[in-house]
Order: sequence, then C-alpha cells, then structure tokens
Amino acid sequence: MIIYWEGVVTRFVAIGDSFTEGLGDAQPDGSVRGWADLVAAGLAAGRKETVQYANLAIRGRLLEPIVNEQLEAALALSPTPTLLTLNGGGNDMLRPGGDMSRLVRLTEHAVQRCAEAGVRMVLLTGADPSDRLPLGAMMRRRGEALTQAVADIATRYDITLVNVFHDPEIRRAGYWSPDRLHLNTCGHRRVAGLVLTALGHETAAHVIDPGPVESRRVLAEARYYREHVLPWVNRRLRGRSSGDNRTGKYLNWVAIEATQPSDQPTTEAV
Repeated sequence: MIIYWEGVVTRFVAIGDSFTEGLGDAQPDGSVRGWADLVAAGLAAGRKETVQYANLAIRGRLLEPIVNEQLEAALALSPTPTLLTLNGGGNDMLRPGGDMSRLVRLTEHAVQRCAEAGVRMVLLTGADPSDRLPLGAMMRRRGEALTQAVADIATRYDITLVNVFHDPEIRRAGYWSPDRLHLNTCGHRRVAGLVLTALGHETAAHVIDPGPVESRRVLAEARYYREHVLPWVNRRLRGRSSGDNRTGKYLNWVAIEATQPSDQPTTEAV
C-alpha cells in the first residue's frame, strides 16, 4: 500500500551523508544524482503529478550534525515535508571507538521529532561495504549492531524501514565504486528500487549481470590503497572531511515533474 495520502502533494526531503547525497552516481556535468533523486522521480511518476523534493545530505557528515542540523532545517522547510528519509552513522562507524548507543539515541530523537511535526519518516540502513574494506570485520560488527537497533526503533514507532544493509545482492562488487565504500550508479539504482517498493510502488529493484570476477591482485590492491585509503587517512589526520565547505544540493523545494527523466530533476525553486 502506498504510504502517501490522496489529494496531498508529496513533499519529500532526504537527509544524511554521501549515501543520500548520491556520491558515486556521477553525471556527465560532474554533479551527482543518487537513489534519493531517483526516488523523487519515481514518486512523481507513480502519482502522475509533480513532487516537491529537497536533499540536504552532505558527504562526510556524522550522525549528530545530520540530526541536529539537517533534520531541523528539513522540518523548517515551508511548506512542511510530508515524507522524510534518514540514513546516517556510517561515517561514525569509520571512526575509532564509535559509540553505538549514542547513534541509537540520535536516531530515536530524529524519529520523535518527525512524529511531533507530523512528518512521515522512512529509515534506511546503509549498504554493507565490509567485504572489500580494510578492517571490514569491524565494520560488519558495528553495522550489524546499528542495523538491529534501527530496526527495533522502526518496529517500536511503527515506521517504514528499508534494510539495505541486509540486501545480499548489493554486496556484490558490481554495485560499488572503485573506492569500495560508496555505491556506483547501479548501486544507487538498486537502493531507489528498494525504497520505492517499501513505499508501495510496483518497482523491481535493479539487478546487474554477473560480470567478471573482481580483481584482488597485488598491484590492484596497491593502487586501491594509494588512490583511496591513504587520502582518507590523511584527511582524518588533518581533521578534515570530504564535506567541508559543502552544502546540500537542494536546500529548498524543487519541482520534480511526472514526465521528466529520472536523471534530470529541475532546480526551479517553489
């Protein structure tokens, strides 16, 4: 059953980090698209009417600023959102000594704020990148713990959960960018299908062909560490983030037309 109401304009806002911003789904003009943009287009097509869309997600963000800053900005939009998606915590889990109980408290606070505001919330767990990451076993343990806690919150508050972390298909190498941490275009397409299905649309989640086996030879691994791991470590040592001095890509409502291609949302403010 579709979760929005007849006669009510859908105003969809997405908050989070690089996963929700769309990093890895690069477009020819250098911008990024991502699953949230695709969901907005899918909602417009499903309703056969214009959907209002905002995306406040910023790469590199920890869960605390997502909840304390992005969420409050989302709830302050005028008119008020009717649908909000939240994912976060992945960057926290990459830090040493991540406090899972704190992430759970922040997530529950966000759920309560949306309930107070009368905004329908959808929680997403991030895709599981641990198969090909350094310290992947630690990431898997933390991801499992956070996923279970978020699922418990969703059950307790009777809200929609899209459990991407436990989707076995998306763990395949063909859904991931060369950095092995962010989804690629195929990965974002799959997440969009999972979200639209959870919202009641008859949308099959994207599935790729098997493709060649991923290369894990010594030279390929050395190139991966040089091009992706070392720059990340250097940013951490300097206290920097990939999202420094960035803002969300759609800070105010933009119109997503029912007939426009899903990869070309208009940026006309409403």
